[in-house]
Amino acid sequence: MKDLFGLAILDFQTDNEPEDLITETSISEPDVMNVSWLFRSYSQMPKLEKKALQLSHGKVLEVGCGAASHGLYLQDERNLEVHSIDISPKAIEACRLRGIKNASVADIMELSGEKYDTILMLMNGTGICGKYSNLSAFLKKLKSLLRPNGQILIDSSDIIYMFDQDEDGAVSVPASSYYGELEFRVQYKGEFEEPFFWLYLDYNTLHTAANANGLKCEIAFEGKHFDYLARLFV
Repeated sequence: MKDLFGLAILDFQTDNEPEDLITETSISEPDVMNVSWLFRSYSQMPKLEKKALQLSHGKVLEVGCGAASHGLYLQDERNLEVHSIDISPKAIEACRLRGIKNASVADIMELSGEKYDTILMLMNGTGICGKYSNLSAFLKKLKSLLRPNGQILIDSSDIIYMFDQDEDGAVSVPASSYYGELEFRVQYKGEFEEPFFWLYLDYNTLHTAANANGLKCEIAFEGKHFDYLARLFV
């Protein structure tokens, strides 16, 4: 991994001539992301993210933290104990520069030891799962990191709307894999990251998988663009 996403975050944090990130998936055209969006304040956050931060409590694990804007708010404004993790060393370096007290380079699937009251996974948190075939193991791992009465707050989108429909409303989706399993690509300053899998989950699929792995699941917030925030708990 070239860590281009993390480099963009660190460049912005250190004012090192940051440029826009260019993202692309296997079913979409290239899209430009201004890195400043990853540094947004609470007032700039979508309602879904605000709801997740309002629901967060106790000891919080922020997974795939990026620039840790959510964790920073919980730490500084809510006075919660926050552990922010990301697989990107450069992103974690930026988090520490921003003032996150506990930030670590870590893969959620390899994390152990500590348990948390809230596991927070935003900006399509289900994407970290990667592939649909990983979903059961992913949910079991998250469950193992919960304290009694703990919760998982995770968001995603149902991207069925991105596929073609016929006159009768039938949707043409791949027969070989779950339609929300996409290949994701990142470009920054003329360099390309190695492609990786990123999972978008419709709520019914998440609900079914959660129940199958001993977790209750409810919608905590539903957005206007096929997006939702789910709360999972034992």
